[in-house]
Amino acid sequence: SQIRRFNLRNGDVVTGKVRPPKENERFQGLLSVEAVNGEAPDTARNRLFFPALTPIYPDRLMRLETEPRHLSVRVMDMIAPVGFGQRGLIVAPPKAGKTSLLKEIANSIQENHPDVELIILLIDERPEEVTDIERSVPGADVVSSTFDETPDNHVRISELVLERAMRLVEHKKDVVILMDSITRLTRAYNLTVPQSGRTLSGGIDPAAFHKPKRFFGAARNIEHGGSLTILATALVETGSRMDDVIYEEFKGTGNMELHLDRKLSERRIFPAIDIRKSGTRKEELLLPKEQLDALWTIRRTMNESNEFVDTFLRKIRDTKNNEEFFAELEKEKKKTVRRAPAKPRTVKKETTTEK
Repeated sequence: SQIRRFNLRNGDVVTGKVRPPKENERFQGLLSVEAVNGEAPDTARNRLFFPALTPIYPDRLMRLETEPRHLSVRVMDMIAPVGFGQRGLIVAPPKAGKTSLLKEIANSIQENHPDVELIILLIDERPEEVTDIERSVPGADVVSSTFDETPDNHVRISELVLERAMRLVEHKKDVVILMDSITRLTRAYNLTVPQSGRTLSGGIDPAAFHKPKRFFGAARNIEHGGSLTILATALVETGSRMDDVIYEEFKGTGNMELHLDRKLSERRIFPAIDIRKSGTRKEELLLPKEQLDALWTIRRTMNESNEFVDTFLRKIRDTKNNEEFFAELEKEKKKTVRRAPAKPRTVKKETTTEK
């Protein structure tokens, strides 16, 4: 009766009075509801359901830059800015530094945006890596299902996290999910969904993509307040054809991509971000005009060599913040314009011909 009265859904955190279970009951009974998700019960009764909320492009920048030495988040703010409601894919080969990047992003969000509800979801990860992230990002909700758990547990944990995030967004809150990884979640669904009778290259069932896409597609900026931001890693160059198929399936679904480069990490160039492939759709809604012009200048001067990335990172390292970097870039641009030689003036001569 309380569920129907207050329109309670999966993922709601309910505060109230309970009674002990009766003889044939397994759980405690809810006598009265005092709060739903930390707010008055009447608010929950009148809220809109998540699918009914209107999604729009991200138009508020989620600033990640903190200290000068944290280069990864500084590069992200310049090359692939993240907005509230972003659906981002971090494409990572093995040993390219994706775990360190996720920890930097999480700590930056906690420092710059303390009012954001941060959830770190780890699927099919090593237990010691879960402990490392819990200690590296104190205060964040770290939800995990390690590799020694069943695929059914991976699926159950991820669906519970998604439902919890949706309920918070319905209360007009900003939620961020950092997920590692969408590849392993899809593998888990491949083992749990009923088989469709068809098999794609790599041995994956097409039906296994539906619910992971529902998870990833839930990221959106809501028109009248609230947002759900999801940054999920996708594994590539693992030697598995299935992982490549999963990445190709999710390739065009996000509105932001950050590519990590194994060649850069092998040369010990960190952060190993491939700035040529990384970027954000509709970045003009997030960045001011001066930074947008500077970003386009950087992209025009790119070349295919790793030396360019090394030089670019060295210039960032020499400045205290991104604002100072853009100021230095503007100075160099003005010097180049002044040094440019003037074009020779051509004078047209008129010739007359006698008949």
